[in-house]
Amino acid sequence: MNANPKFTNRLIEETSPYLLQHAHNPVDWVAWSSSLFTEAQKNNKPILLSIGYSACHWCHVMERESFEDETVAAYMNANFINVKVDREERPDVDHIYMDALQAMTGSGGWPLNIFLLPNGKPFFGGTYFPPKTLPQRASWLDVLKGVSEAYTNNHEKINDQAEQLTQHLLKKNIIHQSASLASASVSENGGNELPTKEELEIIGNRILQNADTMWGGFGVAPKFPQTFCLQMLFRNYKINGNESCMVHAVRSIDKMIQGGLYDHLGGGFARYSTDAQWQAPHFEKMLYDNALLIGVMAEAYQITKKDIYASIIKQTVSFLKRELSNQQGAYYAALDADSEGVEGKFYTWSYDEIEKLVDPSLFTEFCNYYQVTQNGNWEHTNILWTTEALEKSFTPEFVNAKNILFNHRSKRIRPALDYKIILSWNCLLITALCKAYAAIGDDEYKQAAIDAIVWVENNFSESDQEYLFHTNTNGVKKSFAFLDDYGALIQSYIHLQEITGDTQYLHKAEKWMGYVQAHFLDEEGVFFYYTAQYQTDVIVRQKDTYDGAQPSGNALICMSLYYLGHVFDRASWISQSEQMIHQMRKLIIQYPSSFSYWGQCFSWMSADAIELVAIGPKVHNSLKKALSRYQPHKILIFSDKEDPSLPCSFGKYSVDNQYYICINKTCLPPNEVLDDILALI
Repeated sequence: MNANPKFTNRLIEETSPYLLQHAHNPVDWVAWSSSLFTEAQKNNKPILLSIGYSACHWCHVMERESFEDETVAAYMNANFINVKVDREERPDVDHIYMDALQAMTGSGGWPLNIFLLPNGKPFFGGTYFPPKTLPQRASWLDVLKGVSEAYTNNHEKINDQAEQLTQHLLKKNIIHQSASLASASVSENGGNELPTKEELEIIGNRILQNADTMWGGFGVAPKFPQTFCLQMLFRNYKINGNESCMVHAVRSIDKMIQGGLYDHLGGGFARYSTDAQWQAPHFEKMLYDNALLIGVMAEAYQITKKDIYASIIKQTVSFLKRELSNQQGAYYAALDADSEGVEGKFYTWSYDEIEKLVDPSLFTEFCNYYQVTQNGNWEHTNILWTTEALEKSFTPEFVNAKNILFNHRSKRIRPALDYKIILSWNCLLITALCKAYAAIGDDEYKQAAIDAIVWVENNFSESDQEYLFHTNTNGVKKSFAFLDDYGALIQSYIHLQEITGDTQYLHKAEKWMGYVQAHFLDEEGVFFYYTAQYQTDVIVRQKDTYDGAQPSGNALICMSLYYLGHVFDRASWISQSEQMIHQMRKLIIQYPSSFSYWGQCFSWMSADAIELVAIGPKVHNSLKKALSRYQPHKILIFSDKEDPSLPCSFGKYSVDNQYYICINKTCLPPNEVLDDILALI
């Protein structure tokens, strides 16, 4: 957004790029804090809470249309305490009030504009409001006036509505847990037994019920990558041999990387496609999407050995290092969808531009391949995408043409960078880099993962505090870390140990799991709150279990409890993870698309439990071979020296340079030949 020097509000003191975008609005915005409730109560004004993020197109539109309008701003300032929240900086606040909005309207989205009593309880809200009244949609100023008048003239009714909504939020955890408990007793295998391969087959087939067999993915527009669903299809293929699951997962990946969702010039993926064919993306590029897609493509490569997946992983990692890296190991949050106020302008092309840049001998073929037309293939301009095999685009002629276009594009005005560094998103990327290294064996990915964890360890804590922070923006650490931050960190340590053989990573994972148990565990001792018990600036503590664009914190923790419970011989952790799955069982089976990261832990419990260990100075020579196979249900420790503090089932073995395998807690004799061991898996 263009800064207006005429105005400066209190957001100028913030570090979030999204909040700073609004620092020169005539609206007297303030950031979220516990003191804002005191200010609201002192002035007896309702709170307008407006939540968005820097890469949100419609957030920018509403700012231009309404928040930069001096008449509108004057009314907001006179009648409300106006609060701006970056949903990526405070996902806890976003979760609470998005739940409230969905309870009120049945839908949600961003920008999220919700009105609160001075005590923080919500009573009315919506998403985008236009500057002028449209059919079936009030203007923003009309909404403001209506809310202000209702607050003044119908205060008792507003209070009642706020109280009902708050009670709904408070009861949601109890209701959800009751439903989960009930599901355990009526699950499709009849009780609290471990998940079965038959149930996994049901899950795979239910995911396929929503499959788009023409264009890949699931459902109709808009289409999201749904990487966890694809990974569940791979897991069912692995365990039950369901070819349809593997075929659709590969089809989906192929169609995504052919489409405009993937940046054919610079690498990296946009957040989602606005159409069913993956042609026209919503152009913002998020760190977490790219991390999760690297992970699923690494698995696809392990299964298929298709070189194109390795190439796409390499290009995507190159994009992240070039455009989202702080060059010290960590990665920024996102790139905006807009540049020069126009969505996608940085990435799209006119026919004439391409004609001037691409060699005439290749021009016609290039345009046909990438669907480029004189009139444009999207809003009078062209998005590069193809319906042909992607291997063709890696021929020398096409690579040269793409490099010319990329260099030309690099001179354009770039989309804005959201330079927040978010703990959980970086840890998701560390895990993805570990998976990429495991699949392909490129040391670049291992080193990038190690560099990232070093930065994380040095920059998300204070020396005198044991807790971590959620964000680090220009060196300023903000917000207590949330459950998914710790969950993603623990997972990254587990994967780092597998690719390095450094068992200290396992001990770090164990340490933070103990911290989560101490500060996030619920009263029943099974699930975990999203916020720590020492965080007191939200009206409710939620327990999130839904797997959306990112895995839920509870699902991440469940997976790690099961893994670390086996490694450290902690029966209570294994039991707790099994209890979590029991209570989520019916939801996972009936609605697998909404609980598909949970499903990955479910699939592990239904599979043969495999532990593979080797100790000695020579075992690293064979680590890449052991990692390269697709085996998502394994514990793998190849260490150059014995770690007696790991009391797992193979800890009693200490013969150097021997390979040991235990399947379902039955350990076979050691073997000097890794291939013989792998043949047993």
